[in-house]
Amino acid sequence: MPKQSNRVTWVVISSWTAAISSKEVGFLTILILCTKQQSARLSRKDLIAKEMGGLIMIISNTDGSLQAVHCRVPRTNYTVQRRGGLSIFTLQGYRVSVAFSRNAFLVDLVKENIGTVLKLDSINNGNEWKGYDMLIFNSWHWWLHTGRKQPWEYVQVGDKIQRDMDRLAAFKEGLTTWSKWVDSNIDTKITQVFYQGVSPTHDGGEEWNSSNSNSTTSCRGQTQPVSGSTYPGTLPPAVAVVKDVLSKISTPVTLLDVTTLSQLRKDGHPSIYGFDGRRGNDCSHWCLAGVPDTWNELLYAILVSRSRRNSGH
Repeated sequence: MPKQSNRVTWVVISSWTAAISSKEVGFLTILILCTKQQSARLSRKDLIAKEMGGLIMIISNTDGSLQAVHCRVPRTNYTVQRRGGLSIFTLQGYRVSVAFSRNAFLVDLVKENIGTVLKLDSINNGNEWKGYDMLIFNSWHWWLHTGRKQPWEYVQVGDKIQRDMDRLAAFKEGLTTWSKWVDSNIDTKITQVFYQGVSPTHDGGEEWNSSNSNSTTSCRGQTQPVSGSTYPGTLPPAVAVVKDVLSKISTPVTLLDVTTLSQLRKDGHPSIYGFDGRRGNDCSHWCLAGVPDTWNELLYAILVSRSRRNSGH
């Protein structure tokens, strides 16, 4: 397969950096904050106040985007409410509330007599997604888990129940169900819908041909992004599935295509400095600040562009 290029190059601008401590983002459930390894770029408080106002919901397996939102204004007072599976984060003094729904698959995960069943053609929990000004969906990471990390025993499509199936095919089936839900339930006069693209991992150091013997097999020891705008590996196969499903949806859904720009950041993971410390080597989650706040910058740019276009500027 050809190399993938998004014509993006990461540049360090030291004058824009400022340290963030864990005390300033203390509401986080699992903090992946590499304060000794990285620092955060803080800019434009109107990111929240002006362009991201209203009710926002993030439906994902991780609260990284929510964490990155608070990193924008770390010294601002906030409140957190938890209602069932929802965490609702409100910035006092800003007209914005962000609800986080931890949902790794978007489709239903149901406990039944035979065990936990992943129902690829069913979304019964979608009512909690309604009524928001903005919805940001994401899925893929957990579809690959097996063994003790796999949260289900069976997969179901229609009346067919089986122990397992091709994970990419299962993902496409589930995402197609989600797209049908969006078409049937979203009023675009009220709600903007975004889908955050596939977040890459860096477990295979051979992709960037590292000459450092301590880091050729993973992100461990990486301190610099891949140079230039071309990643030497290929895109995750889920990217094609996402783009295929979104190409067939009737409702306008904006893809936040973050995959290739994130692939360039082989240095952006917690590695041995993350939640499990030196017992693990996390090359799938991202440090805060770092990559997730850049995803928010892309979202901000889209919202500003739409705001100016709607106002005639």
